[in-house]
Amino acid sequence: MSKITIDRYDLALLDALQRKGNATNATLGEQIRLSASQISRRIQRLEEDGIIAGYVALLAPTALGLGVTAFAQVILERHNDEASGAFENAIAAIPEVTDCFSVSGDADYMLRIVVPDLAVFSQLMMKRLLCLPGVARIKTSIALQTIKQTHVLPLDHLTQPSKPRQRVRYAES
Repeated sequence: MSKITIDRYDLALLDALQRKGNATNATLGEQIRLSASQISRRIQRLEEDGIIAGYVALLAPTALGLGVTAFAQVILERHNDEASGAFENAIAAIPEVTDCFSVSGDADYMLRIVVPDLAVFSQLMMKRLLCLPGVARIKTSIALQTIKQTHVLPLDHLTQPSKPRQRVRYAES
């Protein structure tokens, strides 16, 4: 099992990149108090270690006419690798499903769906999602208001509060 070394500069860099991924190395360096070349090397290492998985532009759904967000709990008819695989392959091809998680509890999967309006949502449910391989039932909830939605991961658990912040090693999962 390989070890990944994360220090306080890496944590500050990761936090800053989560909040403004298009910041220049110079801007990040000023904020974190490292040179732009040190920032560049750290970013490259964090990418190579798989900690930084990629970069995206976060779009405002309502500004693009996507006014309905729904959550769907999907229950499959059968619980085996073939049924799960067929469902997962089919759901991957539906762009309105922005997130799909295999979950514990009453449902097998939890979906986040983003569409322009309720008419489109209805069509998506009736003509596509309910017809997916192996689907027994779908229970949906429409989001009425977004209270909190973030892409920023909490990083505080990576520090050791009982010791001064030094280089800390964490094992990859």
